[in-house]
Amino acid sequence: MTKLEKFEPGKENLESFKSRFAVDEVIDNYASQLEELFLVRNPKYRLDKNYKEEFEKFLKEHLSGKETKDAGSWFYFPWSKKLAHYLSDEMHQELRTARNKNLITKAEQEKFYNFKIGVAGLSVGSHAALTIAMMGGGRTMKLADPDEISGSNLNRIRYDFTEVGKSKCELACRKILQINPYAEIIDYPAGITEENIAEFLAGPPKLDVLVEECDNLEMKVRLRIEAKKLGIPVVMATDNGDNVIIDIERYDLDPNLKIFNGAAGDLTVEEFRNFPPQELPKLASKIAGPEVTVPRMLDSLLEVGKTLYSWPQLGDAATLAGVSLSYVVKKMALGEKIKSGKLEVNLDSVFDPDYFLESAKNERDEKRRGFAGKMGF
Repeated sequence: MTKLEKFEPGKENLESFKSRFAVDEVIDNYASQLEELFLVRNPKYRLDKNYKEEFEKFLKEHLSGKETKDAGSWFYFPWSKKLAHYLSDEMHQELRTARNKNLITKAEQEKFYNFKIGVAGLSVGSHAALTIAMMGGGRTMKLADPDEISGSNLNRIRYDFTEVGKSKCELACRKILQINPYAEIIDYPAGITEENIAEFLAGPPKLDVLVEECDNLEMKVRLRIEAKKLGIPVVMATDNGDNVIIDIERYDLDPNLKIFNGAAGDLTVEEFRNFPPQELPKLASKIAGPEVTVPRMLDSLLEVGKTLYSWPQLGDAATLAGVSLSYVVKKMALGEKIKSGKLEVNLDSVFDPDYFLESAKNERDEKRRGFAGKMGF
């Protein structure tokens, strides 16, 4: 497990704690964090800078006779060899979500924070996990991916070449813990397997939502079948050129809903395992949604294994996927109404002035019919 170290004042002093680790950098901007929190709580000083006396009163009350270094919490991050000084848990969450208000109210923030989120697949899924954490959601997250960062991943995920070869799961966990060291991150660096799938979904703790972004088609099927049994909703984003297709499967509201919203029929794991290998691209295409896939993606899919090594994905689409998934998860956490099924987040329809012309629509439809014919739909 990706593990940080927390200083415990009752057991040792700070210098003793520091001496036990190879600390390369000490980050202590605790005083400025306190001042910012004071201003958040006292918005009247936004335009009135004469708050020195009131702030000193706030500071004295907060410290209660302690030195600044003895307040709040210290965390050591062994992967970066950094020792950092944070506000207490409650104050840290208050400060880091202050600019959410009142787009997200205090009561809504608590619901979002306490929503238990699983993310299986941490390429596109890393965008969702990090965006949710950034927004102050998902104190408890389960993250799973067996793969390492590769050079060709770097066109769409927020890592760099110094991180090639490192675990996708471990890197995502580290980023989130540095955002919020009080988070409970449960990592599955071996990915989801037959042995751990029940634990991943049902816990403890049981997930409130699953963000499914696996590459493994059998595991996509397995996760949905198990999530359906448990009444856990599943959301998935599929890159679509510069756009995104979002699948929302509300097993929490409809226990009889077919997996993939019926796109794969009544598919079972046993049936999947008996699929002829040549039929798997056809199944994957059905699940993705060829009726909404952009023409260039359809052309590219037909070239996989011929002139292309894999299906194409873009950084803007992966980022948009993270935004869209975070939006859906937040709406679920707050109990707000949200559509189900297969939905498009289509930038072309917003920015392309010719998108809704009859000729453009006909061209897209013709391309999709041609693809369907070649795939044998």
